[in-house]
Amino acid sequence: MAPTSEVQVQGTLRHTALVYKRSSRVATWLAPVFLLFVRLYWGWQFAQTGWGKLHSLPTVIDFFASLGIPAPGVSAVLIALIEFAGGIFLAFGIGSRFWALLLACDMMGAYLTAGRGNLFAIFSDPGKFYGDDAFTFLLASIIVFIFGPGKISVDDLLADFFGLHP
Repeated sequence: MAPTSEVQVQGTLRHTALVYKRSSRVATWLAPVFLLFVRLYWGWQFAQTGWGKLHSLPTVIDFFASLGIPAPGVSAVLIALIEFAGGIFLAFGIGSRFWALLLACDMMGAYLTAGRGNLFAIFSDPGKFYGDDAFTFLLASIIVFIFGPGKISVDDLLADFFGLHP
């Protein structure tokens, strides 16, 4: 086997840099599309969940009471409204980070009450943690909170209009 020459190494490095640069461009182009997908899909899921709670409040109130949630009647209405309105606003990308934070807190509340055992199994049995219904809702909320709504959103249009982009 012939030793690798400096020219071959430099060629490989240039090729690697070119592949990295091109893949970075593709990823940059895909980021707003990904964020749009996350917002639309999970916004719709949150809105449906909130709508379902609003239309079966007695059942939700009883469930919240069984979990020991304080003021189950008020809590059920508040959670249902946050999920319904938050889901709609999240889907359209309006006040996205605010709603994503509220929804993430909502999902942490779900973990702390209904999914308590799954939450505390995060290290001992991670499958229980990410198998909980709240996991993907929480993950989507955190993604939007951290990365924002993306360029395909009402938030971005408003930021353009008012010159609020950094």
